[in-house]
Amino acid sequence: MSTTSLPASARAPRLREALIAAAFTADGLLEQLGAPAYAALARSETVPALRATRADSPLDTLVRLFLLQRPVTAAAAAAALPLDECVEDGWVVREGDLVTATVDVRPYGGPEAQDWFIVSDLGCAVGGAGGIGSREEGVVLGVGGASTTLAGITVRRPVASALDLGTGSGIQALHAAQHATRVTATDVNPRALDFTRLTLALSGAAPAELLEGSLFEPVGTETYDLIVSNPPFVISPGARLTYRDGGMGGDDLCGTLVRQAGGRLNEGGFAQFLANWQHVDGEEWQDRVRSWVPAGCDAWIVQRDVQDVTQYAELWLRDSGDHRTDPAVYAQRYESWLDEFEARGTRAVGFGWITLRKSASAAAGHPSVVAEEWPHAVEQPLGPAIEAHFARQDYLREHDDAALLAAHFTLSEEVVQEQVGMPGAEDPEHVVLRQNRGMRRATKVDSVGAGFAGVCDGSLPAGRILDAIAQLMAEDPVLLRDRTPQAIRLLVEEGFLEPVRDGASLR
Repeated sequence: MSTTSLPASARAPRLREALIAAAFTADGLLEQLGAPAYAALARSETVPALRATRADSPLDTLVRLFLLQRPVTAAAAAAALPLDECVEDGWVVREGDLVTATVDVRPYGGPEAQDWFIVSDLGCAVGGAGGIGSREEGVVLGVGGASTTLAGITVRRPVASALDLGTGSGIQALHAAQHATRVTATDVNPRALDFTRLTLALSGAAPAELLEGSLFEPVGTETYDLIVSNPPFVISPGARLTYRDGGMGGDDLCGTLVRQAGGRLNEGGFAQFLANWQHVDGEEWQDRVRSWVPAGCDAWIVQRDVQDVTQYAELWLRDSGDHRTDPAVYAQRYESWLDEFEARGTRAVGFGWITLRKSASAAAGHPSVVAEEWPHAVEQPLGPAIEAHFARQDYLREHDDAALLAAHFTLSEEVVQEQVGMPGAEDPEHVVLRQNRGMRRATKVDSVGAGFAGVCDGSLPAGRILDAIAQLMAEDPVLLRDRTPQAIRLLVEEGFLEPVRDGASLR
């Protein structure tokens, strides 16, 4: 593990002022670099950004210093930041006339246009100057796609307490600090806690309680309203890299984390994770992950991607830069990954999201556990859609078919209708309802379903709408009432229809 000392955070507000004054922000970077150079950084390509920062403005200097991690002159550094303080506090090192950064400082735009900064190890911000490609055990990464995905799916409602388990560079704790009275962040890597402290201080956020340890051990018997975790979920032979390898066999770390979370949630609380899980011969992946759901919790499990074992091994060998080592060493490590998968009967690995919610209905023996595969595009942030999903599950548990027919519904605002068929045909072959927001689902409906959804404006109960449709289509209204509630239930569950309660929809 790296033993490099990290900057002091006491005077971080002064550095923050200098960074913002120089427009070293997410918006400022995009404007200065231009879209092509900005996008190239995400691919670890630095030449366009170097060309765009050839002048000596404070912003050019800060980009080269902290993002591209190139030395700058002392005069340029002094014009961009409080140089003496930054040297004394350890943010930069001065050797003669040259100044170099000791950490990666990356602008990050908050959900309400806040100017935040994520601090991580040099060269280890995803899309940073050198990509990840690190084989150092205790390296702390910056912001990557997994981090922003978890931040986007997290339910953002005001809460008294939040736990960021496996905090890394602190991005989840930073988000949680905006809507939680008390934030606790844990990590098995003490350097990660130091980086989280820097990220919070440099972003102007309230400090968090920082605890070292694995899984829930550091927090004892504490319970929380929100738990988030982007854990070291990679299924690997051994625990070589702290930031990604969980140190347990197979997907045991993710399973253990999910199982233990139920006892750490307050009533109504959410726990949200990214995870990998094995696809094992003779077992459905849905059954495997459902078995992790703790008693007393509802769950929504979404598989976003699946890779066969060779793709998976190659991805993570490249992540750590092993493909750039001695070919014989690379081949040996590749073999060890495949040996591990073969021993466990693993043919593929799934990646996705798991959301738990502690509920009285689940505790009473009526949990809602939905496990589905959804590799399609979604619209972030999904936090509101995830919260609405669980509200709809509550509604459906409380309403039998008779109650559904007496209920009022509205068509969700983002839903459009598409008719599919041959050009010139009198009637479409089928009708599709499509969501343009959130999960962006689409579902085929028959003529009854299309007609029903089209007139749902909350003014009439579902049963009366069906009676009118039966009359128009010359159908038996009793039979139509008998066969339609299941279709209504599915449209509600997937968010095409919104139940109306006390004059307002659940959304």
